[in-house]
Amino acid sequence: MGRGRAWGAPARAALWRTLLTLTGGITRKGTLPEGGCVVVANHSSHADTAALLAALDARHSPTIAAAADYWFASPWRRRVCARLAAGFPVRRTGGGMEDLLARADALRAGHAVALFPEGTRARRGELGTFHKGALVLAREADVPVVPVGIAGTDRLLPKHGRLRPSLVRVTIGEPLPPTVTAEEARAAVAELQRRTAAEPLRDSRVRARVAAAVGSRWGLPLAFAWACAEALSWPLMPELFLAIACVALPRRSLKLALTALGGSLTGGLLALQLAASGVQVPHPLTTDRMRAEVRQELAAEGAAAVRHQPWNGVPFKVYAAEAGRAEVSAPDWLARAALSRGSRTLTVGLGFGAFGFLAHRLRRHYGAYLALLGGGFATGLGLIVAGWS
Repeated sequence: MGRGRAWGAPARAALWRTLLTLTGGITRKGTLPEGGCVVVANHSSHADTAALLAALDARHSPTIAAAADYWFASPWRRRVCARLAAGFPVRRTGGGMEDLLARADALRAGHAVALFPEGTRARRGELGTFHKGALVLAREADVPVVPVGIAGTDRLLPKHGRLRPSLVRVTIGEPLPPTVTAEEARAAVAELQRRTAAEPLRDSRVRARVAAAVGSRWGLPLAFAWACAEALSWPLMPELFLAIACVALPRRSLKLALTALGGSLTGGLLALQLAASGVQVPHPLTTDRMRAEVRQELAAEGAAAVRHQPWNGVPFKVYAAEAGRAEVSAPDWLARAALSRGSRTLTVGLGFGAFGFLAHRLRRHYGAYLALLGGGFATGLGLIVAGWS
């Protein structure tokens, strides 16, 4: 085996594991047997190839049978299929059996050859008839047939659909003898697919309840109210709400962050108007030194002083109230605050949404995450207040 080929399989496995992790995660159960084998799997999505390359043992240098009339019809497809998917062409209009039997030597050398015996992508939840090519190849090379069940790819990349987040799960079954029939192999794959798809994901009750609340009609109003209240008096910043909500329900992160930003700006504008009218609103967990610093910044920079707020630990409500007392123009204040608050609120919301997305498989630990979040927030808030005292 050449050096390029030796490194190719691990590199491809790492590539597809990384990409599938970014699109919802991948899990694997079972391993391939020692020596060469023919892998047969269900097929409902182009993402099935990525799932197999990510899950199969790289030491077997797995290759995937690909339709010659589609994946090898143009030079760029040929390069993509051969280099990124370890694909080899199999003709569907005559000569396909010869293409498969040409892989017999690789099987005898200990490699794995993966095929989708249905020949094409099936509809979601269905398993088509198995063609005999994979079994003829196994008999020719005298290697076992390994059934594999794949679940989640039909949601990740549906047939004629668009890519969307989904956890992909792969289950590698027990080896079957080379003499196995097409019906027996199909039954083994069907059972693995059914079992894999039906296996429940471990989840946290707390996360499920938070996600249900955030995803309901009350989720966005709650984000708005929390942020608005914080800009007036409430001591818990909206980023804490986003850290709770966006990890629980990542797909709503952008809407939650935009709504929280709207609430923060609305509350800040109201705080400015109240302070300009002489109304004193309570500001718990703030200090005289914070207010003195903000007054100096406003005197020197006007509304632009709010640009310091995302980084210096002084609450937004202090800037809003002091801007009102300094008679800063409301439109100018709103424009400057939108930039400073928007940069922080959107970054935090989308950042925690991405974290929740990537940590999808760990959602059963959401309760522990909340405990760490609460402890970290309390510690950080205490240090900030102490630093400004």
